[in-house]
Amino acid sequence: MGHSFHIPVLGLGFSVDTPLKVARYGISSVASIVDDEMIERMREFHSKQNNIDYHPIRKVEMDHRAKRVKAYLNLVNMLIESQHSELKQEPFVEGSDICRYFELLPESCQEQQVYKEMQFETDPQKKEELQNLLRTFIKKGDAEVNIMVKVDKVNLGKDGFPLGDKFTDALAALRGFAESELNTSVVLSAGMNPKLYTYLSEFEDFFPSADKQAKKKVILKVSDFRSALIQAKFLAKKGLWVHEFRIESGLNCGGHAFATEGYLLGPILEEFKEKRPSMLEDLYGIYKNAIVAKTGSEPRQPSTRFTVQGGIGTKAEDEFLRDYYKLDGTGWGSPFLLVPEVTNVDRDTLDLLKNAVERDFYISAASPLGVPFNNFSKSTAEALRLERIAKGRPGSPCTKKFLVSNTEFTSDPICTASREYQKLKLEELDKLDLPENEYKRRFNNITEKLCLCVGLCTSAILKNDMLKPRENRAVAICPGPNTAYFNDIYTLNELVGHIYGRTDLLKDIKRPNLFIKELHLYVDYLKKDIENNEGNLNDKKLKQLENFRSELLRGIAYYRSLLPQIPFADKYQMDIELSTFQNQLEALNISQSAEV
Repeated sequence: MGHSFHIPVLGLGFSVDTPLKVARYGISSVASIVDDEMIERMREFHSKQNNIDYHPIRKVEMDHRAKRVKAYLNLVNMLIESQHSELKQEPFVEGSDICRYFELLPESCQEQQVYKEMQFETDPQKKEELQNLLRTFIKKGDAEVNIMVKVDKVNLGKDGFPLGDKFTDALAALRGFAESELNTSVVLSAGMNPKLYTYLSEFEDFFPSADKQAKKKVILKVSDFRSALIQAKFLAKKGLWVHEFRIESGLNCGGHAFATEGYLLGPILEEFKEKRPSMLEDLYGIYKNAIVAKTGSEPRQPSTRFTVQGGIGTKAEDEFLRDYYKLDGTGWGSPFLLVPEVTNVDRDTLDLLKNAVERDFYISAASPLGVPFNNFSKSTAEALRLERIAKGRPGSPCTKKFLVSNTEFTSDPICTASREYQKLKLEELDKLDLPENEYKRRFNNITEKLCLCVGLCTSAILKNDMLKPRENRAVAICPGPNTAYFNDIYTLNELVGHIYGRTDLLKDIKRPNLFIKELHLYVDYLKKDIENNEGNLNDKKLKQLENFRSELLRGIAYYRSLLPQIPFADKYQMDIELSTFQNQLEALNISQSAEV
């Protein structure tokens, strides 16, 4: 059985080497491969830590991005294999990694039951037999990689001309993974990129071979059924099977928050539960035809997992989601930011996080991608942003250029968090002669953008003592709102124990359940969207807002019908909260806002 949870990707640097810390214990985790500069520095760091020769891959080298990703993942694969082999050979003595492996497992699984039997066995021969059996149970956790598919900058050659489609950021990262020795899954997130999805079909490792499964697998991170089916069909037509649908709560997660059109997590999971059999049947028919056309032989139907992540905070919530919606697992992300042995969070930021309260975590417009972003008001990056505004120099130096996209003022794309863009945009704003309130609102919208390329890596650089002279020390961090309720620094054993109910880290903490918290975030999001468009609503936007509200009201009705079956809810309190949000939504006069 193994573990029922995984650790999702956490920013650029926070989980970049998490697989090296947890895979030995059978825990799967996800590392971002967006930033090849961060990856190259981590390859140097871990090579030196393990007395392995390090040969740098310079930016001047052709295809350096794919080469860096490949080299780092090969190192990760080699180190995990070594850890795995060493752990299997360890003696079963208190404090050893092999004992920790079994102690971390859920108590309901067969492996831990055999482990307990071994502990109490007094006959030396039988004890040794049980220990040998236990060694056969040991499995590595998956070291998965994440690609934000729309972060796909076009790269230029020395002549200033584009190098070609295969050298864009997302395709180069995929090539590095596909050519690496790491046989695991790539998590494709943040929308659909047909060019990237088509490129997947050029690598044989994504296809089954004879009776063997594909060496490398595809996971889609999705936030609604319709988009999941569209993407999976596109891939199936190319003979590519989606081995897992990772369903993510739209706003109740870390990092970029991809708001749905008012679809709440409960109704989304209900649709997946209801349509899962027909979905897999349809996809297999398409996939089978593609594989037959490619190989001439009919493939077996591969297995498919359905998991959920975003805002889960207790064992009861975790179990309900898996049992009621027939899911194969869950993702626990932001709480692991408070586990130093798992993620890269520097000590100062750790202290800020553990002492933070609800209001310190908010959904912002800080991302240059133009997507809602879970921000932390006490971060040093946020303090630096405000300091620069106060000095009359808003914006950041743009050094990495992963998120360049804007061409309002320049022929080459620039980043909306950059000093260059914000200077030009504010000069344009100054010429509009707007009322003070409207000027202030637009000023804040322009200057709210943060440099994420650097800020989301800084914590890993600080923690591992890799800071170079003149490098910025400001840390940007993107914890989900659930982080507010975890108010200490934990060990891996403590947090995993909390997930499985052996301990309760939230005892006496007042916390809304994950459904209510997500609903609250969506209602606030809708109110803010109406406010930002006040007096400037066209028919299309007006219809979108009305549909958004209707979906939220449908979601409330769904939760009210589900309430008797939710074991973790204070049913009386949840009913009051649902009524409160319903009243707020019904009181919103969206059409009046269009006329202001």
